[in-house]
Amino acid sequence: MSRFFSNEAFAVMKYRNFRLFLAYRFFMTSATLMQAVIVGWQLYDITKNPLSLGMIGLTEVIPQVCIALFAGHFVDLWDRKRIMSYTSLLLLLGSAILTASSAKLQIPFLSGVAPIYVTVFLVGLTRGILMPAHTALLGQLVPRELLTGAATWGSTAWQVAAVAGPAMGGLVYGFFGIVPAYVLVFSFFLTCVVLLTFIKSPGKVVRESKSGDNIFSSIGEGIRYVFKNQILLGAFSLDMFAVLFGGAVAMLPVFASDILKVGPEGLGVLRACPAIGAIIMSVFLTFYPPVKHSGRQMIYSVGAFGLCMIVFAISTNFYLSAVVLLLSGSFDFVSVVVRSSILQLFTADEMKGRVSSVNSIFVGSSNELGAFESGTAASVMGLVPSVIFGGVMTLIVVSVAAVSAPKLRNMSLAEVGKN
Repeated sequence: MSRFFSNEAFAVMKYRNFRLFLAYRFFMTSATLMQAVIVGWQLYDITKNPLSLGMIGLTEVIPQVCIALFAGHFVDLWDRKRIMSYTSLLLLLGSAILTASSAKLQIPFLSGVAPIYVTVFLVGLTRGILMPAHTALLGQLVPRELLTGAATWGSTAWQVAAVAGPAMGGLVYGFFGIVPAYVLVFSFFLTCVVLLTFIKSPGKVVRESKSGDNIFSSIGEGIRYVFKNQILLGAFSLDMFAVLFGGAVAMLPVFASDILKVGPEGLGVLRACPAIGAIIMSVFLTFYPPVKHSGRQMIYSVGAFGLCMIVFAISTNFYLSAVVLLLSGSFDFVSVVVRSSILQLFTADEMKGRVSSVNSIFVGSSNELGAFESGTAASVMGLVPSVIFGGVMTLIVVSVAAVSAPKLRNMSLAEVGKN
């Protein structure tokens, strides 16, 4: 048993700051995804229009993309923990708006769908700042040789939260109502703010940049850094297009309501299934990390994810749909761990804020753009054909990446980590 826990995968857990960081990641992800489930069901219940769900994604991605590159510049200049603390307060404000509007308090402008879109806008704004700050801070909390393990644990915490958040959101909404559900979200965001106060800041990174203090030159430096590195660019692009075309999560409220007919409780289960699959995979990867033939594992996993989306689209059985979503989560987790490790290992500390901001546009925004694409395609093509189309496009993207990015295809994290 002692040999089991002496495995180097657990070495990163010796660091108190990292343990607090994981707790923050868990509560932040739980609250964000819990809120997404509640907002999705509430909005579709009001509008009965799949396009309105797609508009959620567009409303979130616009501020995220607009602020991300500027945020990356300042993340590389300022204290990253302090940036996370201030921006987390914005999420707390958005949660308070949703709670107040759902409680039907007689407050001007807090009625109808407007508070939902205002909060989603705030979420997008904070994500554009938090994603580069979060990724860059992680690189300061643990030694370089433990970064792949840290990425695995961080992704695992995200996935565990992705099970707990949607499940709690759907169940509390279904059994107790919308106001208690939003109160729970608020309490989770508040916990995040408190946890950050206990993380000891590692301070600013000593930055050696040729761009000086010019913000636009600094941003350009970060963009060039990514585009000159075939492995970074290939990994970011592969995930971006796969998620953009292959994600059916935005349409789950429609599948749950109109096709599978399982209500908000069933929606919570469906939203949790990909994360359950990811958690199962995370247990395996904790002891057998994807450090050999890492690029090929990433490419194969994204291809399998696309196939899962096609099967999900044609399924009319709740249990089959749940299993397919579970499998899609396990395949996606492999890709997430490899991409996160690539970002940490192939990026200098003083560049991680800017490179992470580019990654947030490539990958983070693709979830919201994918939601908009899914909603628009469903309105034009029909729900099931649109998801099948997305799965097929994912397979095409994987084929192109396998041919056009040989350095990514042949990359092994084990060799990089030794340098």
